[in-house]
Formats: sequence, structure tokens, C-alpha cells
Amino acid sequence: MRTILFYLGLLLTIEGFAQDKKAFVFFDKKGKHTSYKKLLKRSQKADVVLFGEYHNNPIAHWLELELIKDLQPNHPLILGAEMLERDNQEALDHYLQGAIDQKGLDSLARLWKNYKTDYKPLVDFAKKHQFPFVATNIPRKYANLVYKKGLQALDTLPSTEKQWMVRLPFPYDGTLSQYEKMKKMLGHNTENFPMAQAIKDATMAESILAHLKPNTLFVHFNGSYHSDFYQGIWWYLKRERPNLRILTISTTSQAALKKLAKESYNQADFILVVDEDLSN
Repeated sequence: MRTILFYLGLLLTIEGFAQDKKAFVFFDKKGKHTSYKKLLKRSQKADVVLFGEYHNNPIAHWLELELIKDLQPNHPLILGAEMLERDNQEALDHYLQGAIDQKGLDSLARLWKNYKTDYKPLVDFAKKHQFPFVATNIPRKYANLVYKKGLQALDTLPSTEKQWMVRLPFPYDGTLSQYEKMKKMLGHNTENFPMAQAIKDATMAESILAHLKPNTLFVHFNGSYHSDFYQGIWWYLKRERPNLRILTISTTSQAALKKLAKESYNQADFILVVDEDLSN
């Protein structure tokens, strides 16, 4: 009997320790602890959810899939992602319709290196439940052209190529804090770097609005920087549709999970904080 009680006590001790070791927590924009349950409830009332991720973070990728699994039974969904570019939409549609297999998509689309582990589950979920998946981003080569030569370089492109980006000219506010940070990252004052970011943000926002339908929920996956602090994609969406109900999620990492770092306050409606020791 003593042996049984000893092992029972040991089991409870280990379980208690494990419960204290969390890999992630959620905070609201004011730095208060919140929950996935509340995130799910709020998502159900939105028109658009912008899920800002770290591209190499397994917790964020897992939660992206869990969120759409939990939303799907009660909501017609449309999915979209930064990781797929507009000119790959035809190949993506063929895959969703079953006209080509994964090997065919691999050969026709420019897929990220971590596509199969991190984004394929999202696309396959859309395929299984027969709802759209939108390739929202501008092709990288055009954003790189803006970075190297400025927006004026796009004027030389034929109209057949301009269809893959937001309609030009597009609004740009270089005083937004996220774009200002980008200029500081380079160490010198140039608008090309943040403009290259902005044309991605504007193109993704335009793609979302073009595919958004009444009584549907559009869940979009993008790097956190593209929607943090209610800027980027969020800013462009609100500029066009001020009454649009948008929920933002951001991902960040910290050494300790008890409190939200001050610099992350107001980063998003829900802030996913992951233990910085988690393997990427």
C-alpha cells in the first residue's frame, strides 16, 4: 500500500511540474492573460482574422490549423496566405480541385521550403472541406524590384504582369511605426525598403477584399510584421472598408511567460507568446 501511495504521489508531483512548464500563453492587447477559448469566440464574430505568425514557429503553425478546424463546423471559411503568390493561384486551384497532385503543385508553384510541414496542412484542410484558398501575395520578384529600384521601376512592366500586384498607384504612409522601424533596420533613410513591404501589405489586403463574401470568415496567415500594431494589411483593409470587423493575432517569444513584455502591448488583439527556448 505504501508503495502504491509513493508512486501515486510521485506521479502527481511530476504532473504538477509539467503543468507549470508551459510552451506558450495568450495575452490580450492590454497585457492581460487570456485564452484560446476567448480567441475562438472572438474569431467567430469577425469578418477577417489576420493570424500573424513566426514563419519557423511550430506552435503558431499548429494553432493555425487548430483554429480553422474549430471554426469550420459553424462558419463558411475562406483561407489565404502570404506564403502563396498571386500568379500561383491557377496551380493552387487545380490542386484544390484535384486536377493535379502534390507533385504537380510542386512543379507549377513557388512553394516555400517549409510548405510541406507548415502550410500544406492548411491547404489540404481547405481541399478536404471544399472551400477557397487564396494566394494573396505579390510575387517576390516585383517586391524585390521595388526594394532595389523604387516604385517607379514598376512602370516599365506590361499590364499582364501588373495584375499580380495591387492596382497602382497605391496609398503609402511612410510615417507608420512599422515602416519607420524598417528604415532604422537598414541604418539609413530610404523609402524603398518599407515601400517593398507596403506593396506586399497592400496586395494582400486587396486580395482579401476581392475574395471576401457576405456571411463568410476569411482567415489569413501572414508574418506578424504584416499586421502588428494594427498596421500593414490591417491598415489597408480598414482604409478601404472602415466597418470591416478584423481580429488580429500576433506571435512573439519571451524567456518568461508570466508577463507580456511592455513593447508588445497593443501588438494585436491576441498575442501568442512562445517560450524562446522552443526549437524552431
